[in-house]
Amino acid sequence: MSDQGSCAAPVSRRTDLLADLEPIVAGGLDRHLAAAQDWFPHQYVPWGRARDFDGPLGGEGWQPGQSPLSPVVRDALLVNLLTEDNLPSYHHEIASRFGRDSTWGVWVNRWTAEEARHSDALRSYLHAIRGLDPVELERSRMAHVSAGYVSGQPTVAHALVYVTIQELATREAHRNAGVLCAEPHGTRLMSRIAADENLHMIFYRDVCAAACDLDPDRLLRAFADVVRGFTMPGHRIPGFAARAARIAAAGIYDVALHHERVLLPLLRHLRLMERTDVGPAGEEARERIGHLMETLEDKARRLRELRERMRHTGRQSGATRGA
Repeated sequence: MSDQGSCAAPVSRRTDLLADLEPIVAGGLDRHLAAAQDWFPHQYVPWGRARDFDGPLGGEGWQPGQSPLSPVVRDALLVNLLTEDNLPSYHHEIASRFGRDSTWGVWVNRWTAEEARHSDALRSYLHAIRGLDPVELERSRMAHVSAGYVSGQPTVAHALVYVTIQELATREAHRNAGVLCAEPHGTRLMSRIAADENLHMIFYRDVCAAACDLDPDRLLRAFADVVRGFTMPGHRIPGFAARAARIAAAGIYDVALHHERVLLPLLRHLRLMERTDVGPAGEEARERIGHLMETLEDKARRLRELRERMRHTGRQSGATRGA
């Protein structure tokens, strides 16, 4: 599959990124398999805390007071789980984009197999601890998965950049939800899932780096486009906007984290702003990236200032009540 479209390379560049990158994919897959650890979802679920729900088994219906999780952690884990639930659409996306033949297909299938563990483990955990309303969760899952998912990325270069950013963002979202979870089994599970996402990010990041060596102008243009329009794959989850706002307010995933712990590390690793082998199209893309990063940095700064004012106000209110 050739990578044609708005990011078409200069005549002097090779244009079939999938074929050109296949040796890199083969090496990345070998490294991934050497680093990946087997783990088993059933070992991360506190089954001894589980009991029957209402329905055919005649158990007890779910009540909010049964959950050991704070409301914002419930928001985060619901979004994380429903995002993982849409794996059939994600598999279709990357299999259609990267192909199911050769080493690309081996990677796509391996990635899918590893990702499938995440929803299995997380749903079992939440049911066992009665962390979320299981009826709301299932209705939301049906709505979200029924809607499907289309990334909208126009070229292979765009798709590579998107999955690299998305995997790192997902790692951060899972890890931070686990830290805030304050429930040891949940913290352990989210850390385990985040470790998988980190290895997936490293694979895609290395492929992106090789693609940038092949055609820096094309990758720079794709990076600028994806950063400008980036949305998480779960953005169509019912009630996503309100939940995302609460998740951001809690510091689980917000614009500051997206800027400082996702985009900046990737820019540094890929050296996109430092390369000397770019043409006019690459320079234009770099200028766009610079403006986008400045805008995000300004938003992150204002968010930090707002939170500091809120903390200061809270301290003053506490002192007044204690006086």
